[in-house]
Amino acid sequence: MNTFNQVILYTDVSGLARFRESPIALSEGSPAARLSALLPATACQLRESPVGFRSEFHCTPAPQWLFVLQGFMEIGLQDGSWRAFGPGQHFYSADTLPEGATFDPTVHGHRSRQVGDEPLVTLFVRG
Repeated sequence: MNTFNQVILYTDVSGLARFRESPIALSEGSPAARLSALLPATACQLRESPVGFRSEFHCTPAPQWLFVLQGFMEIGLQDGSWRAFGPGQHFYSADTLPEGATFDPTVHGHRSRQVGDEPLVTLFVRG
């Protein structure tokens, strides 16, 4: 069976944002067009970030897919690591603030930045 590799940005038990990968089965459709089961979605939103865009540490308000349509972005974690995403790449952003926690920018969330010489265009799909 073929799979789609889902990149997930999540909050671990200590409250830190981390990346992991998880397969989504492509068990439907035909050999010429393999499909996953339908995934829930409630809304989508486009964003254009200009050259030089950078965010501070923040948590995702609600779990959502992020697909890069144009340009390049990097996601930075509290441990100092960065992961890059370009056109056609994605991640599922689920690093929400732990229940009952007060946001602490030295512990929680991730930051993002646009890289390169063209604006960053992304599509958010809320689950």
